[in-house]
Amino acid sequence: MEFSGADLAYTSPVEGADDDGPHVFRACDLTGADFNGAELAGAVFEGCVLDHADFRGADLDAARFSGGGGSGIRFGDGELIDARFTDVDLSAADFANALLTDVSFTGCRLIGAKLTGCRGHGYRIARSNLMLADLTGCSLRGQVIEGVRLDEANLSGCDFSKTVFSGSRLGGARMIDTTFTGADLRGADLGEPDDTQLRALAGAVISPAQAAGILAARGLTVL
Repeated sequence: MEFSGADLAYTSPVEGADDDGPHVFRACDLTGADFNGAELAGAVFEGCVLDHADFRGADLDAARFSGGGGSGIRFGDGELIDARFTDVDLSAADFANALLTDVSFTGCRLIGAKLTGCRGHGYRIARSNLMLADLTGCSLRGQVIEGVRLDEANLSGCDFSKTVFSGSRLGGARMIDTTFTGADLRGADLGEPDDTQLRALAGAVISPAQAAGILAARGLTVL
C-alpha cells in the first residue's frame, strides 16, 4: 500500500488493509493518525507531517522515517527493532517502554522527548538535539555519541560506561546515579558541573582544559 501527498489526518490509514507489502507514505499529512497496534514492519515514512500521530504498540521493525515529523508523536510500547530515523522532528515524542534494538537516530530533533524505560539495546544517536529530553535509565554504554546536545536533559540512572563523546554538550544535565566509568568526555562541553554532576563523572576521562575550567569555577587557578 502506497500513499503520496495524501491527507490522512485523524484517520486509521492501514485499518483493514490486506496488502502484504510494506506500507509507504510520502509527503502525507498524518496529523493525529491512528496506527495504534498496527503492523508496520518495513514501512517507509518520507517527509510526512506526524504531529500527535499514535504508533503505540505498533510493529515498526525495520521501518524508515526520513524528514518531516512533528510534535508529540507516541511510540510507547512499540517494537522498533532496526528502525531508522533520519532528519526527523521528534520533539516531545514518547518512546516510553518501547523496544529499541539496533535503532538509529541521525540528525533528529528530540527536544523534550521521553525515552524512559526503553527495552532492548544497541540504539545509536548522532548529530541530534536532545535538550530537555528524559533518558532516565537508558543505557548507551560503549557508544560513540557525536554531535549530540544533551543540555538540561534528565540522564538519571543512565549508563555511559566506556562511551566516547565527540562534539557533544552536557551542560545542566541531571545526573543522579548516572555512570560514566571509563567514558571519554574530552570532546564534550560539560558546562559548569555542580557537585552532584561531578560525583556522577567520577571515573571518566576529561582534558586538562576541562579540569582547569571546573577548578576555576570554584575559585581555584591552575598554573
